[in-house]
Amino acid sequence: MRAVVTRVTSASVHVEEQLVAAIGRGLLVLVGVAADDVGNDAVVLGRKIEGLRIFADEMGAMNRSVTDVGGAVLLVSQFTLLGDARHGRRPSFIAAAQPTVGRKLYERLAAELIAAGVPLQTGTFGASMAVASVNDGPVTILLDTGKVF
Repeated sequence: MRAVVTRVTSASVHVEEQLVAAIGRGLLVLVGVAADDVGNDAVVLGRKIEGLRIFADEMGAMNRSVTDVGGAVLLVSQFTLLGDARHGRRPSFIAAAQPTVGRKLYERLAAELIAAGVPLQTGTFGASMAVASVNDGPVTILLDTGKVF
């Protein structure tokens, strides 16, 4: 599973001009599921997101997690994170999971975050979404359960 984690002061998702999710301070997490991902990838990624220390402490050092600061997570599915544009100009999405597998692991990741006590909002899996965010910092971290960044 691959994720782009952005620290935000606010973020929201609209589907067909209807607000479906919104958070204040926290993390906007765009997540893509790879064809070879399994349930443990959702567990590992959930733990990493929940414990990721990218919020400032009283000394200004990035030493606090989203739960430490009372923040929330807005989780948005984005299969295009698995796009491979190394060859030619049109990305290949062959590495992305099929929608049924992707949905299952996306929902598992959401369940892991909820179980960890993270206030969670989600986009609509498979929908065309308008995602808005006010980036804080900006601080953006790339996570991938299959690679070392």
